[in-house]
Amino acid sequence: MDTIVKKIIELKKQRNAIILAHNYQPEEIQDIADFLGDSLDLSRKAARISEDVIVFCGVHFMAETAAILAPGKTVLLPAPDAGCPMADMATADSLRTLKAQHPGAVVVTYVNSTAEVKAESDICCTSANAVQVVKSLGEKEIIFVPDRNLGAYVEAQTGKKMILWNGYCPTHARILPEHVRQAKTEHPNAKVLVHPECNPDVIALADKVLSTTGMIKFAHIDIADEFIIATESGILYRMKKENPAKRFYEASANMLCPNMKKNTLEKVLTTLQTMKNRIVVEEPTRSNAMLAIERMLAIPNPLTLFLC
Repeated sequence: MDTIVKKIIELKKQRNAIILAHNYQPEEIQDIADFLGDSLDLSRKAARISEDVIVFCGVHFMAETAAILAPGKTVLLPAPDAGCPMADMATADSLRTLKAQHPGAVVVTYVNSTAEVKAESDICCTSANAVQVVKSLGEKEIIFVPDRNLGAYVEAQTGKKMILWNGYCPTHARILPEHVRQAKTEHPNAKVLVHPECNPDVIALADKVLSTTGMIKFAHIDIADEFIIATESGILYRMKKENPAKRFYEASANMLCPNMKKNTLEKVLTTLQTMKNRIVVEEPTRSNAMLAIERMLAIPNPLTLFLC
């Protein structure tokens, strides 16, 4: 393992590469990442890197977003088969049909979507800034794609009635209210942190509803020393590592996303050696998607850890 990491470090220098990794990635990937974060963090980082090569340890739509934001860079995805079921639930053709049924509606698209869907959108959002994005649109009719759970949460926070796409994250959908209640019974003093991709009945049990980076920051500054985490299990490694005096518990034993775990050290090394698995977004899809992402990035960072 040490030999592989050493080779990766050497090749990074040779290729002038940077490794970006999502908070859900395997532990060994998190340890070698130059930058670790959620979708919003990674989008902002990809837009301003100086390195020539981005090795993106995440899933396909995330590497696509990096390729959209950094067209002059080489974006590599170590596991090209690392997809996202939620992203696959929305297609550009279906979105065009819905837009035709609601002329004049603003399309807000969660970054967990394909480049083609982003290209049909007016503005993107992440779980960290979705409420902010929707609030910025005034009283316009809004189509929200593709996560119905995040959309429902945004509706509840903004009071706006939106047209919600019927997509969802299978990993978050497996977290049920009874799992959270059982975890709370076992750890009565723990605060419950829930990702807004969870079902509304799970969100209703949360002490805080947060993006992954929001969870990490909140756990660091809050006075509580125990937390129940309702999101993909990979985040617990970082939380424990950064807060050794605190305790973190999974809300459910079924919180693993198989796609997020497809990147490995061996695949990172092979990708840097061969420079294969490049992610390219062709024009005009890239430019159209870029507009939607740039509109999102133009909105200031949330002033709090919450989705507001």
